[in-house]
Amino acid sequence: MTSPRPLLVLCLGNEIVSDDRFGPEVARRLQDGTLLDLPADVVFAPVAGFHLLDLLTGRKRVLIVDTIRTGAAKPGTLHCFPAGALTPSHHLTTSHQVSLPTALELGKQLSLEMPDVVDVLAVEAQDLETLSEELTPAVYGALEQALDFVRNWIRQNSSEEPS
Repeated sequence: MTSPRPLLVLCLGNEIVSDDRFGPEVARRLQDGTLLDLPADVVFAPVAGFHLLDLLTGRKRVLIVDTIRTGAAKPGTLHCFPAGALTPSHHLTTSHQVSLPTALELGKQLSLEMPDVVDVLAVEAQDLETLSEELTPAVYGALEQALDFVRNWIRQNSSEEPS
């Protein structure tokens, strides 16, 4: 078995909850062939908390794509920040309230090889309650900008990888 590439785009969410479908939709579009020439793995995972450790172990840099509801921005607004600086993502604080920074710290305490860089790209959600396989128009409108951001993040971070 070959070792995974050092870059990971980890898309979180729920495919049947309106705007929470953003992460799965980003993953689907990226996996449709647009990243064949870029050195990153794209994974959709409907998990949180401790379950993230298996996905993060052994990676150098990770971009997490998810939804967020701050109430301070219009739906469809993209937020990008380093994990730990602000991690109010809809999924990164569930699973018995184990946040992403807590999971990363636990991984380090367990001597697991945790990523050096974990960034978060989150879209401001409008609807995280309705069972629907459709994004709201505002969040749908953010998809292309999010895909461009992910591609640029991969290019920038792959060029920073040691040879």
